[in-house]
Amino acid sequence: MKKARNVIGLPIICVGSGEQVGTVKDLLLNDEWQVEALLLEAKHWFSDVTCIRLPDVIAIGDDAVTIEHPGVIIRWEDQSQLIAWLSGDRKVKGLPILTVNGQQLGVIEDVYLEPNKGTKVIGYELTEGFISDLKEGRKWLPLPDSVKIGKDAVIVPVDASEALQEIFEPKEE
Repeated sequence: MKKARNVIGLPIICVGSGEQVGTVKDLLLNDEWQVEALLLEAKHWFSDVTCIRLPDVIAIGDDAVTIEHPGVIIRWEDQSQLIAWLSGDRKVKGLPILTVNGQQLGVIEDVYLEPNKGTKVIGYELTEGFISDLKEGRKWLPLPDSVKIGKDAVIVPVDASEALQEIFEPKEE
């Protein structure tokens, strides 16, 4: 499985020319935890923010993201319905996960993406803090059936606490 943090920083390569046309800065998610677009690093201080919509991505590989041609890079308009993984006002990393009855399961440290194309979030890596990570390790929470992304927390059903699993080694393929 891919982690979001492993996608951040990947070069974006045009398969037609072999040219690197950018670097992934962030993942943009919708309310259903699907990756909608990849946000690119700004090339210049005052340049427009650009992104690549996911249908225009050929593959998100271990070493690079591939696209057909540079024309698929578009100017990112304010799409307030999308949630950023790492940056911005509506970001997911660092949000606490709470059950409906108010139990905090942890804080989102990373998300796992489906192994094939990496377009859907399938679970969360949760932390309870640095010391707890060292003593007990992080926890893995598969994506529950219903999830509400709020401004200050992610709300999951009460039974999500039963699905928590200890991570003793990375959840890699």
